[in-house]
Amino acid sequence: MPKLPFSDPGHHELFLRKQQQQQQQQHHLQQQQHHQGIQQNTLVGKKEDPGGGQQHELLDQLYKAAEMVGTGNFTHAQGILARLNQHQQLSPIGKPLYRAAFYFKEALQLSLGHNNVNNNLTPFDVIFKMGAYKVFSEVSPLIQFINFTCNQAILESLEDADRIHIVDFDIGFGAQWASFMQELPRNRGITPSLKITAFASPSTHHPIELGLMQENLTQFANEIGISFELDVINFDSLDQQSCFSLPIFRASENEAIAVNFPVWAASGQPSALPSLLRLIKQLNPKIVVSLDRGSDRSDLSFPQHVLHALQSYINLFESLDAANVTSDALNKIERFLLQPKIESTVLGRLRGPDKMMPNWKTVFASSGFSPVPFSNFTETQAECVLKRAQVRGFHVEKRHAFLVLYWQGRELISASAWRC
Repeated sequence: MPKLPFSDPGHHELFLRKQQQQQQQQHHLQQQQHHQGIQQNTLVGKKEDPGGGQQHELLDQLYKAAEMVGTGNFTHAQGILARLNQHQQLSPIGKPLYRAAFYFKEALQLSLGHNNVNNNLTPFDVIFKMGAYKVFSEVSPLIQFINFTCNQAILESLEDADRIHIVDFDIGFGAQWASFMQELPRNRGITPSLKITAFASPSTHHPIELGLMQENLTQFANEIGISFELDVINFDSLDQQSCFSLPIFRASENEAIAVNFPVWAASGQPSALPSLLRLIKQLNPKIVVSLDRGSDRSDLSFPQHVLHALQSYINLFESLDAANVTSDALNKIERFLLQPKIESTVLGRLRGPDKMMPNWKTVFASSGFSPVPFSNFTETQAECVLKRAQVRGFHVEKRHAFLVLYWQGRELISASAWRC
């Protein structure tokens, strides 16, 4: 079995544990101080209730609620959602289909504007979120597949660069870049410098979370002898008029740029995707790595989009169930990591113009981006990640220029690399 870059679990786990410990200390101090092309039968897994009648009715009601929301008929939508609130099995505890449907029902409820919940995380929420991420990365190969595949593609594209600039639209906890830094000295005879410009929204990243990430990444870089800099830019304030005055457009000529841009980075406002791609193209990056959960379908009508996204999350929830994690850990993974993404997937479509858009791959191509196949080593590395997973049922396939992670034959996520 070939050696896995970034595979030292000690650094990754230590990085996350250190963030958790620091956050807990800070919190303690604060305390002291089938509808139109969507086949519903594919939404009901074989492991669910064999009758399926109640489940089909549930899916039909969700579709109708999404249809009413999409057309602005909020009164009827509220009536349907009120009935769904009485559904005994619709809860964050239970079978994957019911858990996923519960979160989508909640997202549709938010779209009505009656439940304007403050989505800003509290310091205590950050502790749970970081713990959930740590458990998720341990029990599922999904995060390691994402990080290893994208990191390897970036490394191969920048192998002759000693000044690297990563523009990241989905930095999360930054653990991906700790692994990336760990690999850099072994790839070159000289010590490189790494700068990261991260676009993050205050609604998804608590200031304390960002501060801890910056502190820990800087400390880790110092320990392994890498010059490091991290700039965080408010993604919500990004617009076409001001974006070209950002520091990333004043990069030095000998700086090699790579971009991490998952498709869901634009799910909060899908209509902004072409503008974001124009921004990325102006950076003249060596490579753009992207990820697709299959749930962000701007080429579908809103109710179809909701059911399609629901299917994607049912698949993911089923794969988590197979890992046999505790119900408490599972609930925290879904509440702090997955529910916000579901809300963004649903609400984002409603913020944009009332029309469908081309599939994201079409938008990438029309914006001047061409797919770059992953190397054989990257594919082999992805397969090795799955062999080390605790759960069987995952497999990787190369589909054109994409690497796709499947669970029981159903797509979970695809990775791709692009050049412009």
